[in-house]
Amino acid sequence: MTKLFLSQAQLEEWALADKADLREGRLVVSADGGSDWPLTPAVHVVQLVSGEDTHQLVSRVKTEEQLGRLGAEQMADSILVGDSAYEVVPGYVTEVGAPSPERKPNSETDLLAAFILNKMG
Repeated sequence: MTKLFLSQAQLEEWALADKADLREGRLVVSADGGSDWPLTPAVHVVQLVSGEDTHQLVSRVKTEEQLGRLGAEQMADSILVGDSAYEVVPGYVTEVGAPSPERKPNSETDLLAAFILNKMG
C-alpha cells in the first residue's frame, strides 16, 4: 500500500468528471460498483510564510490529528504553529494499492490507482 495525498481541488475535479467522489470519509471510485478507500483530512505544507520552520513542516503532509498535537491552527489555506505561519494545500491522505506488474490494469479502478501513482511519483 502507498500513502498518497490528494488535494481538495483534485477530488473536486474528479467529482465533476464523475470519476470519483468523497462520501462519508471515503474516496469512492465510480467504476466497478464504487470501489472505495478511506480518507483522512490532511494538508500539504507548501511554504513558510513567516517565522521559523522549527517543526520542519515545509514539503510535508500532516493529518489534522498530527496538526492538533503540534497545537496548530488551520485557517483555509494556512496554518499557524506558534509564531510561524505556513501556506498549505487542504486535502486528504489515502492508501492505494498499485496494480500488480504481472497483470495489465483491467478496470477503471486499476487505471485510476495507476494514474494516481504516476502523478504522485
